[in-house]
Amino acid sequence: MDMQRVAELLDKVRKANPLVHNITNVVVTNFTANGLLALGASPVMAYAKEEVADMAKIAGALVLNIGTLNETEIEAMLIAGKSANEHGVPVIFDPVGAGATCYRTETARKIIRELNVSIIRGNAAEIANVIGEHWTIKGVDAGEGNGDVVALAKKAAQQLGTVVAITGKDDVVTNGSTTYIIHNGHPLLTKVTGTGCLVTSVIGAFAAVEKNFVHAATSALISYGVAAEMAANEVGEQGPGSFQIAFLNQLAKIGTDDIVRYGSMENIE
Repeated sequence: MDMQRVAELLDKVRKANPLVHNITNVVVTNFTANGLLALGASPVMAYAKEEVADMAKIAGALVLNIGTLNETEIEAMLIAGKSANEHGVPVIFDPVGAGATCYRTETARKIIRELNVSIIRGNAAEIANVIGEHWTIKGVDAGEGNGDVVALAKKAAQQLGTVVAITGKDDVVTNGSTTYIIHNGHPLLTKVTGTGCLVTSVIGAFAAVEKNFVHAATSALISYGVAAEMAANEVGEQGPGSFQIAFLNQLAKIGTDDIVRYGSMENIE
């Protein structure tokens, strides 16, 4: 895969305007919806267990995020996920805060155990704790760790039988054999609540139009990272508030030339 292919998939998202069904957390709902709209996808947030099966089966992708989990929401996620599985809709899972509490960790493992998850996206600590590896976590943020993130991602992909995307200073996407490292992004992303959750939903938008889920996740992360770099360059030292607005604008404006010029990845298979 090259940058031209990444740009083609971004254009495909915009032309298809895929419906992305999000069952996400209360902290990020508005930002997630606006980010997907800016990119060119069509977000819907449906949580009631009475309708999630119907919504999931007509979506291009289903995104499950346990940021503010409770028993009612978990039940709705499982209903939606099983409907998505039955109708060939990719399920993207964000195990927010896995490892912070036993409840979160066990919930993440339950979702992965009971559903066919196409892509799991998290930071290194979340992914590690899902598969029983030790990596410190503070709240929902990864703590300091000196482990091999590429090795962790590959192990998780092989153990879980899914595509794994670990985001951080550099992002890693793998199915256990094909692996990409993405070097795009900006530290200001860590100063705006919900940027990690939004990128999971952006991966969902790409997965809705590209069934090679390694390519879908890699293209999503490159597009997202380049938009962040352009936004940071635009606002300079103005801070995270200005960056958030500029970032949404750049998600809408980023194009082929930007991807080809600024996209940075390596294939280490």
